[in-house]
Amino acid sequence: MKYFKRIKQNIPTQPFLAQIDSIEDAWAGSTGRQDKIKVQREALAIPLRGLRKSAIGDRKRRDVHESRWTTGSQQYPMFVDFLNDFAEERNEILGRAKVVCLPAGKRVYPHIDRGEYYRVRNRYHFVLRSSLGSWMKTGDEEVRMQEGELWWFDNNQMHEARNDGDEDRIHVIFDMLPAALEEEVLGVQSVH
Repeated sequence: MKYFKRIKQNIPTQPFLAQIDSIEDAWAGSTGRQDKIKVQREALAIPLRGLRKSAIGDRKRRDVHESRWTTGSQQYPMFVDFLNDFAEERNEILGRAKVVCLPAGKRVYPHIDRGEYYRVRNRYHFVLRSSLGSWMKTGDEEVRMQEGELWWFDNNQMHEARNDGDEDRIHVIFDMLPAALEEEVLGVQSVH
């Protein structure tokens, strides 16, 4: 496969799910994904890292490289630790990150993540819950990601997802910039 690569498997998911369940109305705090991104309208999200709004200037949001932890991420220390540890392990720099819920019978419509931000980053999916395995198609390849698996995929290709299971499908979706590109993209010397 050229558009997908399973990076890890058998990662315990229950502690992450318990942390989400411990937050009252965790999925109600942010509706930007379903309100503003038409292809994502059926998905719910908990933002952990977002673009740094002060860095937008005259750029489009999809071209803003700078990101930061959200205020809400403080409620999810296990996710923060996981993302920081994985970035260090891979020698990559964290970009945007969110926990995404795709309810049963819902989908993410076909799209390509366009813009300078996405062009230079690696996209990862960590599957926390998926009753039948998470179906996803990128380019001409299809996979079923299983609970406890961490996947890389090429989001610069046409991709889509659906939840054909009977319970919520929950993933951590995040982007990372290879450290070798830090100076070129962010204008700073890599310390990794």
